[in-house]
Parts: sequence; structure tokens; C-alpha cells
Amino acid sequence: MIYELRTYTFQPGKQGEYLKLNAEVGRKVRGDTYGRFAGGWTTEFGMLNQYVHLWEYPDLNERERLRGELAKNEEWTKGYVPQIRPLLMAQENKILSPVTAFKPPTDSGNIYELRWYRAQVGKLGEWLSLAKAVLPAREKYSRNVGYWQTEAGQLNEAVHLWVYKDLNERAAARAKALADPDWQAFLGKALPLLVTMQSTVLIPTPASPMK
Repeated sequence: MIYELRTYTFQPGKQGEYLKLNAEVGRKVRGDTYGRFAGGWTTEFGMLNQYVHLWEYPDLNERERLRGELAKNEEWTKGYVPQIRPLLMAQENKILSPVTAFKPPTDSGNIYELRWYRAQVGKLGEWLSLAKAVLPAREKYSRNVGYWQTEAGQLNEAVHLWVYKDLNERAAARAKALADPDWQAFLGKALPLLVTMQSTVLIPTPASPMK
């Protein structure tokens, strides 16, 4: 499997209009016929007025084929896209390959934290190896949805998604992890391999499969 992480940034005040069109028009036209919709969220902190959505495809060739088919669908190209395009300021896209199993939660009422770390050139593999080794210790405190590495877009990045019931649970979990000797040892080895670290809290949209 490959995953596509798309981030749309809207004109201030236009996010609500986009979400309404997406739910009432876009989702009905696209469904899961042109790639499986894995999740959709709005950003709560950091860069606002954004919609983050995650798609799943069997491989890059199938993604290209399905997007080609979508481009032939006039309900999409003439009915939906012209309505949303004026609302957008920017679009960002990353193609991701999984590093760990994708484990979407089955419960609802959650918030999500999307984190992406850029490693020094040539150091991403080493960082991911360390992260995979310490993941059982980290998952004692938080539920991990998945780890990925970028294949297109910004390279040398690890992308990981976590789920919490609320911000209080997130704060408590991170405090416990930071006090864990295994996690402390991981940080000592892993942090020098990184160039930048970014994080945003995500709120599921009503149409999102991950609630």
C-alpha cells in the first residue's frame, strides 16, 4: 500500500464553505471509487484554515490510473472542482510508504496529532529504525495510528499519526512518556538525527472514517 497525505489551505473564512461542498458534493461523487478515503480533519493549532486528508492506494501505478479516471468524471471536474478552487490558497501533497502497520481506531470522539520530522540527509532510515524499536514502550501511553516515510513531496521525512480522547489525555501521555527511561534513551540517540520537527492537532470532520 501507499498513502497520499493532502493538505489544503483556505482563504480565511472559507473553510466551512469547503467542508459543506466536500460533504454534500465531493464525497458523494468520489466515494472510495478512486482511492480509499482513510481520514479527513481540520487543523486546531499551528496553521489554521486547513483540511488534511489521507488516501490509500494499492501502489503508485493504481493511484495514477484512478486519478486519471477521476479526471474523466464530469461531476468532479465540472461540478465540484470549479466550486472549491476559488476557496483555496495552497495545496500540499506527500506520497507516503508505511513503516508500521496502519491501525485506524474503531472508536469515535477522538482528536488526532499529526507529527512530521525531517531527518538529516541519509539519516532517515536510522531514525526510523530507532523509532520502530522504541514503539512498544511509547505505545504504553498513546495509541499510534501509523508511521510512514515520504516518497514524494518533501523527502527525508517521517510522518506519524497518534490518537487521543482529548488534549488532557495527550498531555498526560506525553508527560509519562518523557519520564520513561526507554523513551529518554531513544531521544538521546534520535534527536541529533533530525533537522526539524512539526506537529498539529487534528479534529475529524463528520465525513471522516476515523472519528
